[in-house]
Amino acid sequence: MSFLSSLFGKKEVTTGNITILNKNEYATQIITNNIKPIDVRTALEYGGGHIKNAINVDFFNTGNFEKYFEKLNKEKAVYVYCRSGARSQKAARKLLKMGFEQVFDLRGGYSAWK
Repeated sequence: MSFLSSLFGKKEVTTGNITILNKNEYATQIITNNIKPIDVRTALEYGGGHIKNAINVDFFNTGNFEKYFEKLNKEKAVYVYCRSGARSQKAARKLLKMGFEQVFDLRGGYSAWK
């Protein structure tokens, strides 16, 4: 992100087909579009708190992660998040490689959501 966009608060950053949304944009989209976000943290992390209606699909459990997403429509947008944003970025890149066309990620992860 350039100095000017960070200075003037550009909210949305798009990298390929991964769109990073701030907390307010993410919340608006999942509520308005009745979307169940995907929490890619471990079950223990998920149990410690998560976004309402989120589905837990642990990114580190590769077999289950791929199995879950293989069943979904790759033309529909997917909303992911993790603890801080790093793991969900890896998950988003993996989803693009699996053929998903649009992935949305929560900037700052669940830490920013609380």
